[in-house]
Amino acid sequence: MQSLIEIQQQLLPDLLVVMKKRYLILRQVMLSDMIGRRTLAASLQLTERVLRAETDFLKEQGLLHIDTAGMRITDAGRRLLEDMEPFYKAVFGLSELEERICEHFGLKHVTIVPGDSDSSPHSKRELGRAGCAALRRVMDKDDVVAVTGGSTLAQMANQLSTSTPLKGNWFVPARGGLGESLDYQANTIASTMAKRTGAQYRLLHVPDHLGEEAYLSLMQEPNIREIVEVIRSARIVVHGIGDAMVMARRRRVDETVIEAMKAEGALAESFGYYFDRNGAVVHKMPTAGLRLEDIMDTEVVIAIAGGHSKGEAIAAVMRYGHDDVLVTDEAAAMEIASIIDKEK
Repeated sequence: MQSLIEIQQQLLPDLLVVMKKRYLILRQVMLSDMIGRRTLAASLQLTERVLRAETDFLKEQGLLHIDTAGMRITDAGRRLLEDMEPFYKAVFGLSELEERICEHFGLKHVTIVPGDSDSSPHSKRELGRAGCAALRRVMDKDDVVAVTGGSTLAQMANQLSTSTPLKGNWFVPARGGLGESLDYQANTIASTMAKRTGAQYRLLHVPDHLGEEAYLSLMQEPNIREIVEVIRSARIVVHGIGDAMVMARRRRVDETVIEAMKAEGALAESFGYYFDRNGAVVHKMPTAGLRLEDIMDTEVVIAIAGGHSKGEAIAAVMRYGHDDVLVTDEAAAMEIASIIDKEK
């Protein structure tokens, strides 16, 4: 197939441009469920005139349904997208990029979805969908799955589904709460995943940011200790990756500590640990949830994060070497590839 793709790129480059445009239109409509032409044109950065011509063609092919309420994808359109995904990745270099990142960081699997989660909520939703697929690939009967918080994990939770109920499985929060939006907290995400899959869940009702004295006191409570033991026994961990300074302020870290972390080169945050660009831990906080030593012993660790702005942070956490699977988007992957190139 690769030789055919190379021939097409040389003899029919316009064909590939049109194919990509129509693929992205179908994908965006699918992710939106129902969307108007003006909104779709803005999200794809196309003029309404160009978009109208393309959507009219896709409607004639039976791939889109268009009425006064907006556009939605047909069953035939969904099947076509599924069939096209491997070809799309091969044509536009995403498969090669997946392999390159996988090999560079010693990962078992990398999935890259098209787009940029920074600028497109639809790309973030697709990132969540890909995270669901990655989790389903590794999840077995009676597994304990620990999850962190964040908007990307929330997208994943809202799309997770299974063909049969996972009655013996458990979803648990990897850490305590941040005092942020309830929708993005690890407790909420764990319970949502459990409810959508027919699994069971346990919650950790403690703050994420603990002082040493508070941490030691909480760990004396039998109920807290019991749930923490369940969390630390997780076979699978799914986590996000954040910008170090953004996450430090969300955790209400003291400004003097933030300045010290800046001086030490803190770039990325995951699990409450702060990493510099070389993947070294430069700061950590006491937590009642998962510790880094627990994560190193976890059988499967899945990172899910995207957006151009997260490229450096993702690369920093991958350098630490505790992840097995990375789910990211095209914009972040291109930034990661640029960082890899600079290292040569």
